[in-house]
Amino acid sequence: MRCQNIVELNDVFFHLYEGSFIVEHLQHTIKKAVSYRGNGLHSGIPVTLTMLPAEPDTGIRFRRVDLPGHPEVPAHIEYVTNTMRATTLENGNAKVFTVEHLLSGLYALSINNCIIEMDSPEPPVGDGSARTFVDLIREAGIETQDKPVSVFNLPESVSVYEKNKFIAALPYDGLRVTFTSINPHPMLGTQMFDLVITPESYLKEIASARTIGFTWELEAMKKLGLGKGGTLENAVIYSEDACLSQPRWPDELVRHKILDILGDISLIGPMHAHIIAVLGSHKLNAELSAKLIKIRNELHV
Repeated sequence: MRCQNIVELNDVFFHLYEGSFIVEHLQHTIKKAVSYRGNGLHSGIPVTLTMLPAEPDTGIRFRRVDLPGHPEVPAHIEYVTNTMRATTLENGNAKVFTVEHLLSGLYALSINNCIIEMDSPEPPVGDGSARTFVDLIREAGIETQDKPVSVFNLPESVSVYEKNKFIAALPYDGLRVTFTSINPHPMLGTQMFDLVITPESYLKEIASARTIGFTWELEAMKKLGLGKGGTLENAVIYSEDACLSQPRWPDELVRHKILDILGDISLIGPMHAHIIAVLGSHKLNAELSAKLIKIRNELHV
């Protein structure tokens, strides 16, 4: 699609594509390698994760150093193969899963290029949130690179529905996420959280929110080989009438759902939109991302 107008403003460029702005900022990577070792949330398998600086236009790539040839899988929506309880990426022999917490932290802090080496298919759970990965990024430092990155400004509303669940993306000047949860548990009920996403707001309100679980789900999860690395510290666990963990916020559930959305949406690249979800899931996140990338590709950005 032909570019009709270009206006330069410092290191930001505004490209007008038939009424849709594509805003280009400079790319970022980390300044040095950083590592962390722990167990996977679902597999329970020990893993060492190392984040490495990467050249401009590399993107986010997972490298399985435990496999012959160290195969890689890009963090892109086209490589999503499973969304049950977590997001799985797969490219040939390179397979990684439960990557959404790590991707969320990278996305919120505008890291565009990074190689993530792992000697197991699942990143470490850390404390069950994105805080471990955010701390690693901050330890490494953020380096501004000399090439621009296109930030997609959504030109039209897009939505995905599944019975009483839905997720939608609306045009918006910035990135904003609104999530509503309706849960019959007496300590949860209806919760809603709305936030304009910036590095500062993410660090304060979202990064430390942990995944939520319920005692009656545990047996079913074990049969599926899931949740083996979960504890009362790295997950907020509810029984039928109580919370067995110590919540960081009364509405930690919806904050973590926003964390997950950001990780899943990161698979289409930087964008400006208002994302609104009710009772969402990784499956709905992936389906919305597939629609969004189609629109982005049609704009040739």
